[in-house]
Amino acid sequence: MSENFTTSQTGTPVASDSHSLTTGPNGVIALHDRYLVEKLAQFNRERIPERIVHAKGGGAFGEFVVTEDVSRFTRAAVFQPGTKTETLQRFSSVAGEQGSPDTWRDVRGFSVKFYTTDGNYDIVGNNTPVFFIRDGIKFPDFIHSQKRLPGSGLRNPDMQWDFWTLSPESAHQVTYLMGDRGLPKSWREMNGFGSHTYQWINAAGEKFWVKYHFHSNQGDHYLDPNHAQDIAGADADYYRRDLYESIAAERFPSWDVFVQVMPYEAAKTYRFNPFDVTKVWPHADFPLVKVGTHTLNRNPENFFAQIEQAAFSPANTVPGIGISPDKMLMARVFSYPDAQRYRVGANYNEIPVNAPHAAAVHSYTQDGAGRHGFKPASAPDYAPNSFGGPIADPDRVAEGGWENDGELIRAAATLHSEDSDFGQAGTLYREVFDEAGKARFLETLTGQANSLTVPVVKEHFFEYWTNVDSGLGAKLRSAVANS
Repeated sequence: MSENFTTSQTGTPVASDSHSLTTGPNGVIALHDRYLVEKLAQFNRERIPERIVHAKGGGAFGEFVVTEDVSRFTRAAVFQPGTKTETLQRFSSVAGEQGSPDTWRDVRGFSVKFYTTDGNYDIVGNNTPVFFIRDGIKFPDFIHSQKRLPGSGLRNPDMQWDFWTLSPESAHQVTYLMGDRGLPKSWREMNGFGSHTYQWINAAGEKFWVKYHFHSNQGDHYLDPNHAQDIAGADADYYRRDLYESIAAERFPSWDVFVQVMPYEAAKTYRFNPFDVTKVWPHADFPLVKVGTHTLNRNPENFFAQIEQAAFSPANTVPGIGISPDKMLMARVFSYPDAQRYRVGANYNEIPVNAPHAAAVHSYTQDGAGRHGFKPASAPDYAPNSFGGPIADPDRVAEGGWENDGELIRAAATLHSEDSDFGQAGTLYREVFDEAGKARFLETLTGQANSLTVPVVKEHFFEYWTNVDSGLGAKLRSAVANS
């Protein structure tokens, strides 16, 4: 037994900092996992008033038009043939604060709110198809490692790389980040992804697993690192300015929207765990299926009211769409609405930009800070009631789900036949990066290595990239030794 053990804020020893409490390795997260809730709830309240992550960003309004027929996969109204839906999109950087330069190397947030006839549906993703960690209990630790030291107030590469190298599941995402994807030319010229796996349910009740892809019709372009650094000093709002001015000039950016579809039963034996957000589904196994086109065509009239107060959440689903056994996604379903209640207020969904535009609200919630409206005094504010208040109707929802029967445990999700923390990262480096991209990647990693000051972290850094690709590890050690 260790003498230096983690405790809750009340001093109680905790069982794990890596695994949430779930019903079996692949089951739902228990709400009574008090330490998970404590970590996420405390984390959500660390900063005011800006977002704790994705603080610096911008966005615009637009529309999504369904051009194909995917009704065999989902009954969701927003995805029925010919449907046109008003949207709001927010782009962002992950680690930087409000005043940080747009062109720092970072993952970019890519979030879309669909104002559907069945309520608001949010896809809250990034410009990468994967993420750094696979369990939400590690999220506060991950973000702390990317932020600033509490003493000096400075960002610290040793802290950042210490977390990454001790969390090998991060390798796939870090390979994207240190490659060209970490420096997009603009928000308009980058692809977007839902990243997580979601569930679609069709009119017959059949279930499918899906991943979202947004392909930029402006192309997927990147900045030279030196040029990005020059822009950071000359125009910190480079991306925000580019988006606003493009839309104002009626050069409306658009993205074709695709999904990968996996049959429900296929997920049980697929070679990679399909619910692990650090993994992709190879397109050869699950080709892209086009759904429609998303276009941004209207700038906000008031940046604060319509972009800063915008609240996105993967908990915002609609009939025909559900979540999956992705542990990171299940934690976000709790954490995002909780963060918005703290950041914007208990009634953040009544703010015009967050309120549904095409669906009526019939809710028994009342009071709370920032209440914008109220029901007639004669209307009941409880259920059930005998006075004609709204009644829950399961036939309208067609909730998804998955079967699982297991005891409550803290464990990693079940490994599938080809699961590996470094495997897909190595494939990305060897088979997706071209030779020029590999050279830029090595140069970026060499610079990262030279910024490290703690010997053990530097050695972990070399081991991490050697595990991604042995040839890359050797080149990196040589480049650092000769730099």
